[in-house]
Amino acid sequence: MANIIIELSKYIIIILIAVYTFSCFSVFLKESEEEEKSVIFRQKVLLFAIQFTAYLVMFLKTGEGKLLLFYLAQVIMLFALMTLYTLIYPTVSRLIVNNMCMLICIGWIMITRLSYTSAVKQFIFVILGSVFSLIVPVIIRKVKSLKQWKWIYGGAGFAALLFVAVFAVTSGGAKLGFTIAGFGIQPSEFVKILFVFYVAASLNESVSFKNIVITTAVAAAHVLILVLSTDLGAALIFFVVYLVMLYVATRQPLYAVAGLGCGGAAAVLAYNLFSHIKVRVAVWKDPFASYSEGGYQVAQSLFAIGTGSWFGMGLCQGSPELIPVAESDFIFSAIAEELGLIFALCLILICVSCYVMFLNIAMELRNSFYKLVALGLGTCYIFQVFLTIGGVTKFIPSTGVTLPLVSYGGSSILSTMIMIGIIQGFYIVREDEEEMIEKKRETAEKNGQKTKTKKKRKKPGAFEEVPKQRVR
Repeated sequence: MANIIIELSKYIIIILIAVYTFSCFSVFLKESEEEEKSVIFRQKVLLFAIQFTAYLVMFLKTGEGKLLLFYLAQVIMLFALMTLYTLIYPTVSRLIVNNMCMLICIGWIMITRLSYTSAVKQFIFVILGSVFSLIVPVIIRKVKSLKQWKWIYGGAGFAALLFVAVFAVTSGGAKLGFTIAGFGIQPSEFVKILFVFYVAASLNESVSFKNIVITTAVAAAHVLILVLSTDLGAALIFFVVYLVMLYVATRQPLYAVAGLGCGGAAAVLAYNLFSHIKVRVAVWKDPFASYSEGGYQVAQSLFAIGTGSWFGMGLCQGSPELIPVAESDFIFSAIAEELGLIFALCLILICVSCYVMFLNIAMELRNSFYKLVALGLGTCYIFQVFLTIGGVTKFIPSTGVTLPLVSYGGSSILSTMIMIGIIQGFYIVREDEEEMIEKKRETAEKNGQKTKTKKKRKKPGAFEEVPKQRVR
């Protein structure tokens, strides 16, 4: 009986994730608030069904009772996070909350499969990230002077990166961060947020040529420090995010073209200066030819993805442990091997759904500073997803970045959940503005009716009612 459940589970999980993914996009087509709430509730049911099925399989395969306790702790944690978000912030984007929890859940499942100890550490970081994620919207809502601190953002971010470049120990060919009490801390994950705030504050202040030159110089200094630390993935993220924000703020294609040209020249220069980059490019060209000289990771990743095929080997039935750093940089390959390519494609679409919501929020914000920050953070998120998945599938050279919310890594989890908290804060601010406008409209309508009654004039038609923004 247990073998039948284990064999059927992979198809059940694929069906559940496919239905969830479809709902991520179908929710935009719903015309009423009740229909949308129904979809959001169905997503939660699907999430917990996937989690239950996965942990049931792992328990049946291993027989370890601690998995059941860990599963219950996760259920309580996710349910509490969803409930607190909607209780504290009734106007929050529930689609983003659901997607965040789903990605965390997928990460927990695969990390538990690979390393129970790492999964417990990830659980601790998710708790911390949840606290920050719930606090940050309050800060965004209350503090109105965020756009005035541009030099604090720029100075603090540059100082943190410089500290890492000078004092961090080289690991895996790069200086990434520090290890404290068994937990790794990677400052560049948090500097991404400061960097976006700096660029947004600076470009919001002025888009004059002089200010753009200064902003570009500061941004280039951040990227240069990361290149010297050989943290190439983070350097590329900073570069692309800056180009996108610069183009949106100025609407000048010339700046984007110039930026791409400078970026291309810098890439060629870095290739000739750093042997680390030459190895990664060689691996990207042919990982099997350089199997013993750095190509082992990508080769094993491709083997895993090919072995899993469309429906996967099934949880605990593959060999993802053969992939180096499978729980962090190459977790997508591990997921594709055991849960299948269909599941992996659904995972990508869920990430895209998050980005669509980030863009939707950015476009509807009235405050230009908030708009730029939301755009920058959204671009940072989706480009990191692209780098991770592109690297493990040999679409682009591997950059060593994690898959947000899914990969093992405390700094990545904390920074991503803070980013989502910031964007949720902007969403709440937008809802507050809509509510204020609605109240002013109603007040104006009442005052207009009273005035016209006193003068005994014919009562005009009422203001057209603006439909309340639906919560997703």
